[in-house]
Amino acid sequence: MTVNINAIKQIQSQLNHQTLVAATKYADISDLRKLYAAKVYCFGENKVQDFLSKQEALQDLPIHWHFIGTLQPNKVKYIIDKVELIHSVDTIRLLDEINKQAKKLHKTMDVLLQVNISHEETKHGFNAQEIEEVISYIKNNLPNVHPIGFMTMAPHTAPEATRPVFHSLKDLQISIQKSHPEMVELSMGMSNDYPIALEEGSTIVRIGSLLFK
Repeated sequence: MTVNINAIKQIQSQLNHQTLVAATKYADISDLRKLYAAKVYCFGENKVQDFLSKQEALQDLPIHWHFIGTLQPNKVKYIIDKVELIHSVDTIRLLDEINKQAKKLHKTMDVLLQVNISHEETKHGFNAQEIEEVISYIKNNLPNVHPIGFMTMAPHTAPEATRPVFHSLKDLQISIQKSHPEMVELSMGMSNDYPIALEEGSTIVRIGSLLFK
């Protein structure tokens, strides 16, 4: 596997102010160094153990690390001081633990609330109807957690079929911003559907397979 420079340039040309997060799940250290050399500076990992080994091996590079996979509460303590943003916050229990661990470090952790906007049983996330309540809970009880937007996983289907999902999350954001204007980020769109996600208002795309060949 090697870095696909042409694909990276194409993706970057489609971005304005949006952020490209390289999903590094299947990449090794040499791949990641090549990605960084190709001006991809934000990496997202799915598994805590893989993240820790890659982050340690790449400490010489000023990478912006995000955590984008399912995060178990008992693993928060291992990454809380090493990531800039956690995308996949999907339960109150996880929010409580992030606050607990961030408080120990006297820091505030930026998070995205994962929303199961497509109501798939196999997907994690809050229901759209409970988001207002979740944000209120954070603001009233978790001073070391800073929610800045939403994340969703679209169904594995034809790219155009994901548009209603992305559109619905954007609608939710617009509604929530009336009372919580700080919810500015939308992490949605992956290798197969990121152009549609960008059209529907994504601010962060998580792309893996397209970056390699």
